[in-house]
Amino acid sequence: MMSIFHGPRVEMARALVADSTPCSPRGQGRRIAPWAAGLVLLTALLPPPLLATDGGIESLRQTGKAFAAVAGQVSPSVVNIQTEAASQGKATSGMQMPFNHGFPFGGDFLERFFGDRFHGQPRGETPRKEQRQVGQGSGFVFAPQGGAPADKSFILTNSHVVEGADKILVRLQDGREFEAKVTGRDPQSDVAVIEIPAAGLPPLALADSARLDIGEWVIAVGNPFGLGHTVTVGVVSAKGRTSLGINDYEDFIQTDAAINPGNSGGPLINLDAGVVGMNTAIVSRSGGYMGVGFAIPSNLIRSVAEQLITTGDVTRGFLGIVIQQLTPDLAQSFGMAPRQGILVAQVSPDSPAAKAGLRQGDIIIAHEGQPVTDVGAFRNRIALTPPGQVTRITLVREGKEQEVSLTVGTLTKDVLAATEGTQDATGLGLSVQTLTPQLAEQFQAQPGEGVVVTAVKPDSIAARVGIETGTVILQVNQQPVTSAADFKKALDQSTGKRALLLLRKGDMQQFVVLSW
Repeated sequence: MMSIFHGPRVEMARALVADSTPCSPRGQGRRIAPWAAGLVLLTALLPPPLLATDGGIESLRQTGKAFAAVAGQVSPSVVNIQTEAASQGKATSGMQMPFNHGFPFGGDFLERFFGDRFHGQPRGETPRKEQRQVGQGSGFVFAPQGGAPADKSFILTNSHVVEGADKILVRLQDGREFEAKVTGRDPQSDVAVIEIPAAGLPPLALADSARLDIGEWVIAVGNPFGLGHTVTVGVVSAKGRTSLGINDYEDFIQTDAAINPGNSGGPLINLDAGVVGMNTAIVSRSGGYMGVGFAIPSNLIRSVAEQLITTGDVTRGFLGIVIQQLTPDLAQSFGMAPRQGILVAQVSPDSPAAKAGLRQGDIIIAHEGQPVTDVGAFRNRIALTPPGQVTRITLVREGKEQEVSLTVGTLTKDVLAATEGTQDATGLGLSVQTLTPQLAEQFQAQPGEGVVVTAVKPDSIAARVGIETGTVILQVNQQPVTSAADFKKALDQSTGKRALLLLRKGDMQQFVVLSW
């Protein structure tokens, strides 16, 4: 490798030294002028400037051309969506912030964008009882398996973009406008399909989001702030984001490509011009872009969209279990490593899980050979499994591993969906009472089936793990309790000042750990 101390720059430095002034009356040495000394240091030690290398510039140029080519290819398939809806009651004129979903970030930190909303009333006018709300969003043309009908085109967008709208207007890049109607929408995944009477629109292809790599370049295209076809560029920051509290079914792609109000429903594109996600939400303290955005992955979109187009509704798989994250406290109580599985907190009677022999307290560690560590991801897997299909689950029961085969059922509105419980073992301060027949009837329990919490001190250990007045405690350390005396005895016998409790809140059951 060529040394940085050889070459034309060093020769120039030598020339500068030769032209410098004497440092002594006799001229026995030469003093370099201060400006020359600095130039010698810079020219001798710095590597060749990037601007002097054709390779670096050309690489950047080619990257820019790739972004431009993809944007040009997909833009004709990206649409702007404007919605109108009646708004009852008094409303503030001017711009309102988008819908807000506070868990787990709180307040206005997590934003799911419908777009900018403006009330149809001019500023200063007296509010009317009925006003028109206008919303802005994005979408893109989609062709289902077998293609779209000859007389219309399907548009994919977010369910929250068209929710409650009584008029939907779609504007194409070429300026044409069409009134759209809803083909179907799924609020649980936040995916919707609308249709317009326009034939021959170029659809975008859905790529395989499972092949998406963290760090990969992505392009967001949409209608931020109603500005129309806007392109932003970023990378995939993370994958598999769940438990954000945005949708019931979450498996988000995280990106730093700029997403703002009005981007909802627009596509997230890879460099092959394939759709890898649908832009949906951002994390923000200001209501605008702060570098953390979320997109629904294309594989989830594909499954939902095909069903909405075919039937207008979505059918999901169902096991009939309540599951919760295996926290370090729970993992220790069950003799498992943290994030080694998920905990079965409840099994619904006559459900597919009950028929297959799953029990409360089982630890699910794998599904179809794939490790299970996250409640949200497991729920998504089951939901996407067609009802009637046999699926395999690996679990740990009393320290022994076993495999169970289940026939997946159909999730309907009147069955119990699998949900996540939450625990926080940071802090006892509770009073319990034996369940009398009257109390048992009140709390939907059987006499002798647990004890009821009659008081909880604020900021106590019990309060911090979510125990509330009216909670029924069914078990202590996996042993049934039938009276207040049983409960106190079980606590006294707990080792290491820790107790594993099974709670019932309404129809839900959940494990928590008390530490004191």
